[in-house]
Amino acid sequence: MKMSRLVYGLVAGMLLSAPALAADPIVIKFSHVVATDTPKGKAADKFKELAERYTNNAVKVEVYPNSQLYKDKEELEALQLGAVQMLAPSLAKFGPLGVKEFEAFDIPYILPDKTVLRKVTNGPVGRKLLDKLESKGIKGLAYWDNGFKIMSSNKPLIKVADFQGQKMRIQSSKVLDAQMRALGALPQVMAFSEVYQALQTGVVDGTENPPSNMFTQKMHEVQKYATVSNHGYLGYAVIVNKAFWDGLPGEVRTNLEKAMSESTAYANMIAEEENVKSLEGIKASGKTQIHVQTAEEAAEWKKALQPVREEMAGRVGKDLIEAFEAEAK
Repeated sequence: MKMSRLVYGLVAGMLLSAPALAADPIVIKFSHVVATDTPKGKAADKFKELAERYTNNAVKVEVYPNSQLYKDKEELEALQLGAVQMLAPSLAKFGPLGVKEFEAFDIPYILPDKTVLRKVTNGPVGRKLLDKLESKGIKGLAYWDNGFKIMSSNKPLIKVADFQGQKMRIQSSKVLDAQMRALGALPQVMAFSEVYQALQTGVVDGTENPPSNMFTQKMHEVQKYATVSNHGYLGYAVIVNKAFWDGLPGEVRTNLEKAMSESTAYANMIAEEENVKSLEGIKASGKTQIHVQTAEEAAEWKKALQPVREEMAGRVGKDLIEAFEAEAK
């Protein structure tokens, strides 16, 4: 009888301790709207790999690319509601959320090169912007590059006059709206997942994108011309639901921060490489004629677009624009 009780006690103890030994992993649903072979898609997969490794599989990251779960307008609300835990939306997406300061990144020519960009994103200006998301229930973790944008259409876009009357797809950003209007174009807000079909059917004439987005979404198949202008920057903020993040065990959060730091370095390294490869892929396809903007052509665009910077000072903040400009000096 004593032996039976002892065995029963040992078995019961093992059963009681089993959940601790085999606890369910913490699931992070990471949703994004681009293809897996883009810089963001590859970086999301890298974060999954590192996060699961560094937490010894205490965390499971489920990546949902190509708007599988949510489109542009839906994903931020889904994050706030806790339906997903992590996103990497383009910086323009935060304007409609009420954090319009992020639209400073959309101002044409405000980031002249990668060196200035990194000073902003890695410095106090970038950190203060991420901190503004906390009042919305969002924690900003990092900035991921996509790259500098090119213009495309079914007619050559060389001079400012060439934009006259062109229906150009944009993200939902007051700055991008003002940009296209300053060039004489007609801005059309549209979800990223809908752009290819809109270009194919003539609902819009053209768009702006880093080469990697244009190539991986096959937009070059339905665009006859592209101008390498590097007039604007497209980047992402990696964000999480704040309540979810704050509720994580400290050790888990530390390991996820390590994974995010390393995947950010990876993301920003491959972004430039992928854009170079994609531009070559577009050229090799023979479907889109590529024009590289000259200094004189860039000067004409900059002159036409300068009023956008002045007009948007009241929206994103004159001090913020000056802080961006200071990093370029």
